[in-house]
Amino acid sequence: MKLIILDRDGVINQDSDAFIKSPDEWIPIKGSLEAIARLNQAGYRVVVATNQSGIARGLFDMPTLMAIHQKMHEAAQLVGAEIDAIFFCPHAADDNCDCRKPKPGMFHDIGKRFEISLRGGVATVGDSLRDLQAGFVAGCAPYLVLTGKGEKTRDKGGLPPGTLVFPDLAAVVEFLLKKPVELSV
Repeated sequence: MKLIILDRDGVINQDSDAFIKSPDEWIPIKGSLEAIARLNQAGYRVVVATNQSGIARGLFDMPTLMAIHQKMHEAAQLVGAEIDAIFFCPHAADDNCDCRKPKPGMFHDIGKRFEISLRGGVATVGDSLRDLQAGFVAGCAPYLVLTGKGEKTRDKGGLPPGTLVFPDLAAVVEFLLKKPVELSV
């Protein structure tokens, strides 16, 4: 099985320093949903891993988060894309949970759910250092996009070893789909 793990805000949809707090604020980045459709057509399972501390902060509630994700699913389906699962951390940074990126707990849960080792072949795409750190620690190959907070993340430095940098999700997908397929014997 081919699996890819995407951050949400700044990778699939526009990001906001004030958080995405309603379905109306969820606006896809140009080409991101079509890129997910290309992944699907190439046999990838697409999973979203997103920190959503706005819940712990009281900025929005679970029904609102579900409505935002419903809008994302519906927008994806309109272009032939399918998001297989969404994993999210509703905790604040000071809750010290294991699921909030940069900790790898959410990624370990994804590996268990899909019964796959994340080591060696699973790509993770994010726009922040904590996205890449969580995936890297779990064994994923890190890809930074320059959308969202990506340019600031790149300029600040300290990226995990082997991080590849691309302008956006569509460019990551173009690269991944051109890579030679490794055959296991």
